[in-house]
Amino acid sequence: MKNVLKMLLIIAVFVSCQEKHIDKNVSLIPKPRKITFGDSYLETGTSVSIKSAEELQKQAGYLSGILPEEWAVTAPKDAGLTIELQIDKTLKVNGQEADESYKLQIDDDKITITGRTKAGVIDGINTLHQLLLTAPRVDGKKRLPELTIEDYPRFAYRGMHLDVGRHFFPPEFIKKYLDIMALYKFNKFHWHLTEDQGWRIEIKKYPKLTEVGSIRKETLIGHGGRKRSEYTYDGKAYGGYYTQAEIKDIVAYAQERGITVIPEIEMPGHSLAALASYPELGCTGGPYEVATHWGVFEDIYCTKESTFDFLENVLTEVMNMFPSQYIHIGGDEAPKTRWKECPACQRRIKEEGLKDEHELQSYFIRRIEKFLNRHGRSIIGWDEILEGGLAPNATVMSWRGTEGGIEAAKQGHDVIMTPGETCYFDHYQSKNKNEPLAIGGYLPLEKVYRYEPVPESLNAVEAQHILGAQGNVWTEYMPDSKQVEYMILPRMAALAEVDWTDKKKKDYADFSKRVKEHFKMYRKLGYNYCDH
Repeated sequence: MKNVLKMLLIIAVFVSCQEKHIDKNVSLIPKPRKITFGDSYLETGTSVSIKSAEELQKQAGYLSGILPEEWAVTAPKDAGLTIELQIDKTLKVNGQEADESYKLQIDDDKITITGRTKAGVIDGINTLHQLLLTAPRVDGKKRLPELTIEDYPRFAYRGMHLDVGRHFFPPEFIKKYLDIMALYKFNKFHWHLTEDQGWRIEIKKYPKLTEVGSIRKETLIGHGGRKRSEYTYDGKAYGGYYTQAEIKDIVAYAQERGITVIPEIEMPGHSLAALASYPELGCTGGPYEVATHWGVFEDIYCTKESTFDFLENVLTEVMNMFPSQYIHIGGDEAPKTRWKECPACQRRIKEEGLKDEHELQSYFIRRIEKFLNRHGRSIIGWDEILEGGLAPNATVMSWRGTEGGIEAAKQGHDVIMTPGETCYFDHYQSKNKNEPLAIGGYLPLEKVYRYEPVPESLNAVEAQHILGAQGNVWTEYMPDSKQVEYMILPRMAALAEVDWTDKKKKDYADFSKRVKEHFKMYRKLGYNYCDH
């Protein structure tokens, strides 16, 4: 009898322990600075109320839209669970007063998200969203462990880029792209809107930019071969653009998710679509056509006065659509052949006392920069804009390796690191023979993860100019949104940890375990991804 009672007691203790067992292996990416677990858990499957101050109403609305279906948002008196959003301007994490600091606390009957700023509150919401998406289901309900997360990002600028000039993606996908960014706490969306192969933004003063410049007559098939004469085309007209109303809607959608949209209007190169629309903007007067293949083209904006009038008018409308402090003006890959042959450009060189066409490009960039500065905005440009000198508030995006970023930081300019060998997600991510066609190069997941944005050659003061890193997505070989998803996932997750997590806490083996759990999340959400 004693043995039977003893066995029953053991079974009862075992069952009790099983009921209280809490899975503490959360698979958050990026990895937070500090997680403390409790001894219980919270289950979905009940009504929830969201409590927030008036200043956080938009954040509360965003939160309600990402909660699981089984959590019906209701009035506080009818709710079985409360989620409270609050700002505490004195909040510190690890003794640091970082702007995006947040504290997420999950108890068995309440969730509290406290941010030092609104941005911190949004970061906490996005962390909760990821916890909900990756949480296990027990008896049909998602189960979250009792925990406290205290966190803030390593870098202030955490960016993703998307080229819509080579291939156009509808507003619905742009929002999906922003959703993925928010999930990984990226806060800057660099939207590449104009190209040789297509002008994608409505400018009301210049309707031909979309009537003509948004459409190319056909598109190159494959890589094209070594000689232009070997190129083959699909023979199909291709086009698309965003109306100003669509753009404003997307900008507002991004703001709800803590993301600033930075538009890029390319100049003086990568401008064939604009020249095809308004041939008088070029040096030769045309005729021009919207490019049908990829590469760098000799026809670029002329430096005559009417061109600057056009660009200032375009940028004025751009600023009305985008409240971002930054406007990206490109500045890369601008051949000087036409300028050397152009009387107007040679006259400009002489009148301004410039040495050559390279200094003429510097004049071009500085003139646009001064215009934007007068309107309270600042420029970002690719690292070629360093040539000839910049104003102190110009930011350099280093893409041709890290040298441009190092030089810019040493000159006192802020820098966004986006070197091709570690941040270009148009490169192959696997050596699998079945990989879809890409531009070339090889950038596996581990190489992205191990990237360190701050070069060792910078001293402590210079290193402060490194704002963060950005992943670039050039779409010559990404004809649809599914292909874009495949190329960014899971490499975007790796870059998120580069941008957010303290480098001393990074561990690729640990990240690999967590990202495999995210593959399950991608499948649930219907995202296309690479699992090699």
